[in-house]
Amino acid sequence: MTEYIIRRLLINIVVLWVVATGVFFSFHALPGDYLIRQLVSQLEVQEDYAQVVAEARRRLGLDKPIWQRYGEFLWDTARLDLGRSLETGRSTWQELAQRYPATVELGVLIVLVAFATSIPVGLLSAIRHDSWLDNALRAFTVLHLAMPVFFLALLVMLGVLRLDLWTIDIVGSPHFWTDPAGAAQKYAIPALAGGIASGAGIARILRSQMLEVMRNDFIRTAFAKGLETRLVWVRHAMKNAMLPVLTVMGFAIIGIVDGAVILENMFNIDGVGRYLVTRLEMRDQPPFQGTVMLIAFVVVTMNLVVDIAYAWLDPRIRYR
Repeated sequence: MTEYIIRRLLINIVVLWVVATGVFFSFHALPGDYLIRQLVSQLEVQEDYAQVVAEARRRLGLDKPIWQRYGEFLWDTARLDLGRSLETGRSTWQELAQRYPATVELGVLIVLVAFATSIPVGLLSAIRHDSWLDNALRAFTVLHLAMPVFFLALLVMLGVLRLDLWTIDIVGSPHFWTDPAGAAQKYAIPALAGGIASGAGIARILRSQMLEVMRNDFIRTAFAKGLETRLVWVRHAMKNAMLPVLTVMGFAIIGIVDGAVILENMFNIDGVGRYLVTRLEMRDQPPFQGTVMLIAFVVVTMNLVVDIAYAWLDPRIRYR
């Protein structure tokens, strides 16, 4: 196991380098230089425009050759220096520290909704397989797998507004530790939409795994011993079926990062996803690159944790 972890860590380093290279050169390929022009337009000087632009680039370090900036970016990333915003001058860590609580709140709610919906749906669909309930639940999961998360969020929002259930706050930034009621109303729609979208795939995998486990000999032996059907399904079948589902759950948690970018911008949630989009629109390169690298690190780390947990839960798995 130790050798496997070391090998995976080395692979993760290569993956992070590929991501760093891709995000650096992709950003430079984008048209426009909005931030520089914005800074220049705020200068109250009577100078030649080209000279002012050149001076602004020099102050921000954008006049260096691209290969030099690429090397500095890799070195800063290796030192966990995610850069400073060209607009505010603050470090990316300071900017993210103000925004990650909102992303964590939304992410935790999405995970809770995903697990709370996927496990009962997958279990009931397997227990009542080939029945009308199974067909209805399978249609439900397929529908939400095919439906984009932003469209599902839009439908839920229209339902809330049509029934006048509560007021949707798109201006404030409440948190559960300061304003629980306001935070619940703020995050309810994106959490429900993101959780159902993420849980649909988990439910389908759980159903197929449950049906496969129920064909094994030890299940027939449990029934032959006279154990209750509910006990066999929950204690024996579900316990073994959840092991392959663990990997899918890990990827579902990773997918929440992608959904956060869409949902945070839809509902004006001041989180990491919305910050990432605004930095891209402003062409604010250092915080954009630093945020992408932090997300990439979380993704590759989560993949490693899921693989290790899978081997730990299933003694039959041996990594070499």
